Amino acid sequence: MNFKPLVLLPTYNSGARLAQTLREAHAQWDTVWVVVDASTDGSDIEAERIGLEGVRFFRLPQNSGKGAAVLVALRAAKTEGFTHVLVMDADGQHPATMIRPFFEISKNNPAAFVCGVPVFGPDAPRERVLGRFAGNFFATLETLGAGAEDSLFGFRLYPVVPALEVLDNTKWARRFDFDTVLSVRLTWAGLPCINVAVPVFYPPRSEGGVSHFRYLRDNLLLVAAHARLLLEWPFQALRALRAHKP
Repeated sequence: MNFKPLVLLPTYNSGARLAQTLREAHAQWDTVWVVVDASTDGSDIEAERIGLEGVRFFRLPQNSGKGAAVLVALRAAKTEGFTHVLVMDADGQHPATMIRPFFEISKNNPAAFVCGVPVFGPDAPRERVLGRFAGNFFATLETLGAGAEDSLFGFRLYPVVPALEVLDNTKWARRFDFDTVLSVRLTWAGLPCINVAVPVFYPPRSEGGVSHFRYLRDNLLLVAAHARLLLEWPFQALRALRAHKP
């Protein structure tokens, strides 16, 4: 199988961290795409002025969410013959040094999707750490433990065609529910998941750190996502049993 990956940075008002993250990602891999989800802080303009070869910018006319931004890139990636996309946060939370190890794993396991499992440091906000337990419990239930160990962590590598098929067949997974819904549905589709430990860093505001996480809004979105997945889960389980029946 031809292996042609790229690095994808979805971004919305990431501040100065976008340019820094772009430099770090480009130092690891030449082909980096940035999807600007209608940013208003000028961070994408500053990042584009760096003029790195192999970097391409896409811009959405209105803020549509991370999943919508990734969907735009996946469609373009498929058209241009890319096979895999590694998605990482543009705000400096994910280490670019993990790009090449993820590509190496994917090259050896091209049918799988590779999911980062966060290794939290003392800088991790307590509500972000504790808030994952419920979501991870339900995601593990929905996939019978065969999917992502962390349902929310955004450092992931997806095969383009299966990920595109999943997103094109649901109107959900466009905002904070993106990582959860896509990983569960890829597991339902039969793709193996490889989990890899990845350090996560939360830059303080004094160093340009930004967060668009809204505790009530985004957790309600996840509750709704898991409610839909759990309602569909029995049918998916039955389909899987039929597919494996001798």
